[in-house]
Amino acid sequence: MEGGTMASNVQSVDDASSVSAAEAGPPRSRRAADAAAAKRRSRNRKLKKMIWPLVSTLSVVVFLGAWQIAASTEAVNPLFTSSPSRAVEAFRDLVDRGELWPNLWISAQEFLIGFGLAVVVGIPLGILIGWYRPVEAVFSPFVTFMNSIPRIALLPLLIIWIGIGVPLKITIVFLGAVIAILINTIAGMKALDQQLLTMARSFKASDFQIFRTIALPGSVPFILSGLRFGLGHSLVGVVVGEMFASNQGIGHIIAVAGNTFQTDLVFVGVVIIASFGLLFTWLLARLEQRFESWRKP
Repeated sequence: MEGGTMASNVQSVDDASSVSAAEAGPPRSRRAADAAAAKRRSRNRKLKKMIWPLVSTLSVVVFLGAWQIAASTEAVNPLFTSSPSRAVEAFRDLVDRGELWPNLWISAQEFLIGFGLAVVVGIPLGILIGWYRPVEAVFSPFVTFMNSIPRIALLPLLIIWIGIGVPLKITIVFLGAVIAILINTIAGMKALDQQLLTMARSFKASDFQIFRTIALPGSVPFILSGLRFGLGHSLVGVVVGEMFASNQGIGHIIAVAGNTFQTDLVFVGVVIIASFGLLFTWLLARLEQRFESWRKP
């Protein structure tokens, strides 16, 4: 009897061991399958990140190639459309004549000073207008008035008041950018969560503490949007000011080239201005990424 009991116990131990081994097997295989699936997903994400820039680059190359072929076969009139090769040649001539860098520096100087002043004035003033009701009551009519009129309409008055020169273009750039920055900053302050503000004040938080912990993180996305809009308005201000009230700068080169039917040189100026915009848009995007990483808990 004891022998039968011992045999059954041994059999039970063997069965338990086999069950444990069977149960231990699938989790390991599942973990391996999950790891392989995770690797595939990571690889697919990397491929997608690589594919879309390649598609964008390919679309630009195809467009430029079609443009070049159309101009070379005279399917379109080269006098009005130029071609990529002629634009490159015009760019080289501009560099060889020593006209590019002085005019580029003038345009960059007007843009950087005007846009910088707009940032320095627009963000603090927008915060004050959005935060304090009396300040809003004072400045709101002027902001609304300036936003309702195109800044180019003020150009004759600005020429009379300031004269033709670099200060005029800086003023045009400033006026173009500061309104966009102001309006978006005010909107950011108005969009703050009122329940959070009420709760913070109930805990006797100071205005500085509320601004640092609630207002600033909540309004920065709006401020960055304002900077993007202001950037576009600033570039328009540079070009318009130099086209109509200057004898130097990239805008002046575009105006002279347009009046003399140098289409290739017009495209060169347009590409230079667009490159300015792309560069600063990229910088703002990097700044936004930094903010998002800082904002995460």
